[in-house]
Amino acid sequence: MTFRAAAEELLSTSHFVMATYLSDMSDDDIVVCPVEGAHHAAWQLGHLLLNERRTVEAIRAGGGVALPEGFEVAHGKDVSISSREGALKVSEYLALMKAQRDKTKDILKSLSDSELHQPAPEFMRGYAKSVASAFLTIASHEMMHSGQIAVIRRKLGKAVVI
Repeated sequence: MTFRAAAEELLSTSHFVMATYLSDMSDDDIVVCPVEGAHHAAWQLGHLLLNERRTVEAIRAGGGVALPEGFEVAHGKDVSISSREGALKVSEYLALMKAQRDKTKDILKSLSDSELHQPAPEFMRGYAKSVASAFLTIASHEMMHSGQIAVIRRKLGKAVVI
Protein backbone atom coordinates (compact mmCIF):
# COMPACT_ATOMS: atom_id res chain seq x y z
CA MET A 1 0.00 0.00 0.00
CA THR A 2 1.33 3.43 -0.88
CA PHE A 3 1.49 6.33 1.54
CA ARG A 4 -1.25 8.13 -0.41
CA ALA A 5 -3.56 5.12 -0.26
CA ALA A 6 -2.95 4.63 3.46
CA ALA A 7 -3.44 8.33 4.22
CA GLU A 8 -6.62 8.45 2.15
CA GLU A 9 -7.95 5.41 3.99
CA LEU A 10 -7.14 7.01 7.34
CA LEU A 11 -8.88 10.24 6.28
CA SER A 12 -11.94 8.20 5.23
CA THR A 13 -11.97 6.12 8.42
CA SER A 14 -11.74 9.10 10.77
CA HIS A 15 -14.57 10.84 8.91
CA PHE A 16 -16.67 7.66 9.00
CA VAL A 17 -16.26 7.41 12.78
CA MET A 18 -17.22 11.06 13.29
CA ALA A 19 -20.21 10.83 10.93
CA THR A 20 -21.38 7.65 12.67
CA TYR A 21 -21.19 9.30 16.08
CA LEU A 22 -23.22 12.24 14.77
CA SER A 23 -25.75 10.09 12.86
CA ASP A 24 -28.40 10.07 15.59
CA MET A 25 -27.55 13.32 17.32
CA SER A 26 -29.99 16.22 17.05
CA ASP A 27 -29.16 19.87 16.55
CA ASP A 28 -29.85 20.34 20.28
CA ASP A 29 -27.61 17.39 21.22
CA ILE A 30 -24.53 18.94 19.62
CA VAL A 31 -24.67 21.98 21.90
CA VAL A 32 -24.61 19.92 25.10
CA CYS A 33 -21.35 20.29 27.03
CA PRO A 34 -20.07 16.96 28.35
CA VAL A 35 -18.68 18.49 31.56
CA GLU A 36 -18.09 21.98 32.89
CA GLY A 37 -15.20 23.57 31.06
CA ALA A 38 -15.41 21.39 27.93
CA HIS A 39 -16.58 22.46 24.50
CA HIS A 40 -19.78 21.11 23.00
CA ALA A 41 -19.75 19.08 19.80
CA ALA A 42 -20.80 22.00 17.58
CA TRP A 43 -17.73 24.00 18.59
CA GLN A 44 -15.51 20.94 18.14
CA LEU A 45 -16.86 20.32 14.63
CA GLY A 46 -16.22 23.92 13.66
CA HIS A 47 -12.74 23.72 15.16
CA LEU A 48 -11.96 20.59 13.15
CA LEU A 49 -13.23 22.13 9.95
CA LEU A 50 -11.28 25.35 10.47
CA ASN A 51 -8.08 23.45 11.20
CA GLU A 52 -8.40 21.11 8.23
CA ARG A 53 -9.23 24.00 5.95
CA ARG A 54 -6.30 26.08 7.23
CA THR A 55 -3.88 23.17 6.80
CA VAL A 56 -4.99 22.32 3.27
CA GLU A 57 -5.03 25.99 2.22
CA ALA A 58 -1.45 26.30 3.47
CA ILE A 59 -0.46 23.27 1.39
CA ARG A 60 -2.33 24.36 -1.72
CA ALA A 61 -4.10 27.68 -2.14
CA GLY A 62 -7.76 27.18 -2.96
CA GLY A 63 -7.92 23.90 -1.03
CA GLY A 64 -10.48 25.11 1.46
CA VAL A 65 -14.25 25.13 1.20
CA ALA A 66 -16.24 28.34 1.49
CA LEU A 67 -17.63 28.78 4.99
CA PRO A 68 -20.81 30.56 6.08
CA GLU A 69 -20.42 34.16 7.17
CA GLY A 70 -19.36 34.39 10.80
CA PHE A 71 -18.25 30.73 10.97
CA GLU A 72 -14.67 31.49 11.97
CA VAL A 73 -15.75 33.83 14.76
CA ALA A 74 -18.40 31.42 16.10
CA HIS A 75 -15.87 28.57 16.26
CA GLY A 76 -12.80 30.52 17.29
CA LYS A 77 -10.63 29.95 20.34
CA ASP A 78 -12.09 32.97 22.12
CA VAL A 79 -15.68 31.73 22.01
CA SER A 80 -17.38 30.86 25.28
CA ILE A 81 -17.26 27.12 25.75
CA SER A 82 -21.00 26.82 26.31
CA SER A 83 -22.15 29.38 23.74
CA ARG A 84 -24.79 28.16 21.31
CA GLU A 85 -24.45 31.25 19.15
CA GLY A 86 -23.32 30.48 15.61
CA ALA A 87 -23.90 26.74 15.90
CA LEU A 88 -25.03 25.11 12.66
CA LYS A 89 -27.28 22.11 12.19
CA VAL A 90 -25.71 18.64 12.32
CA SER A 91 -26.47 18.18 8.62
CA GLU A 92 -24.71 21.46 7.80
CA TYR A 93 -21.57 20.50 9.70
CA LEU A 94 -21.52 17.10 8.02
CA ALA A 95 -21.98 18.61 4.55
CA LEU A 96 -19.17 21.12 5.09
CA MET A 97 -16.88 18.50 6.58
CA LYS A 98 -17.51 16.08 3.71
CA ALA A 99 -16.91 18.80 1.12
CA GLN A 100 -13.65 19.78 2.82
CA ARG A 101 -12.56 16.15 3.21
CA ASP A 102 -13.21 15.52 -0.50
CA LYS A 103 -11.01 18.52 -1.36
CA THR A 104 -8.38 17.36 1.11
CA LYS A 105 -8.23 13.90 -0.47
CA ASP A 106 -8.13 15.35 -3.99
CA ILE A 107 -5.16 17.50 -3.05
CA LEU A 108 -3.43 14.55 -1.37
CA LYS A 109 -3.81 12.53 -4.58
CA SER A 110 -2.46 15.38 -6.71
CA LEU A 111 0.77 15.96 -4.79
CA SER A 112 4.05 14.51 -6.02
CA ASP A 113 6.32 12.51 -3.73
CA SER A 114 8.69 15.46 -3.50
CA GLU A 115 5.80 17.77 -2.49
CA LEU A 116 4.77 15.31 0.25
CA HIS A 117 8.33 15.43 1.61
CA GLN A 118 8.34 19.23 1.84
CA PRO A 119 8.13 20.82 5.30
CA ALA A 120 4.66 21.05 6.80
CA PRO A 121 2.99 24.45 6.93
CA GLU A 122 4.90 26.69 9.34
CA PHE A 123 2.16 26.87 12.00
CA MET A 124 2.19 23.10 12.54
CA ARG A 125 5.87 22.20 12.32
CA GLY A 126 6.03 21.63 16.06
CA TYR A 127 3.96 18.45 15.61
CA ALA A 128 4.01 17.70 11.86
CA LYS A 129 7.35 17.76 10.08
CA SER A 130 6.27 17.21 6.48
CA VAL A 131 3.31 17.80 4.20
CA ALA A 132 2.71 14.04 4.37
CA SER A 133 2.51 14.16 8.16
CA ALA A 134 0.13 17.13 7.93
CA PHE A 135 -2.42 14.87 6.20
CA LEU A 136 -2.02 12.26 8.94
CA THR A 137 -2.51 14.97 11.55
CA ILE A 138 -5.83 15.97 9.95
CA ALA A 139 -7.13 12.42 10.33
CA SER A 140 -5.77 11.86 13.85
CA HIS A 141 -7.17 15.22 14.99
CA GLU A 142 -10.65 14.21 13.85
CA MET A 143 -10.32 10.81 15.55
CA MET A 144 -9.26 12.48 18.79
CA HIS A 145 -12.33 14.72 18.74
CA SER A 146 -14.50 11.69 17.90
CA GLY A 147 -13.54 10.37 21.33
CA GLN A 148 -14.79 13.58 22.87
CA ILE A 149 -18.06 13.27 20.94
CA ALA A 150 -18.37 9.71 22.30
CA VAL A 151 -18.36 11.16 25.83
CA ILE A 152 -21.18 13.55 24.89
CA ARG A 153 -23.10 10.58 23.47
CA ARG A 154 -22.74 8.77 26.80
CA LYS A 155 -23.98 11.83 28.71
CA LEU A 156 -27.01 11.95 26.41
CA GLY A 157 -27.72 8.22 26.86
CA LYS A 158 -27.15 7.46 23.17
CA ALA A 159 -26.56 3.88 22.03
CA VAL A 160 -23.06 2.61 21.38
CA VAL A 161 -22.77 2.78 17.58
CA ILE A 162 -19.14 1.72 17.07
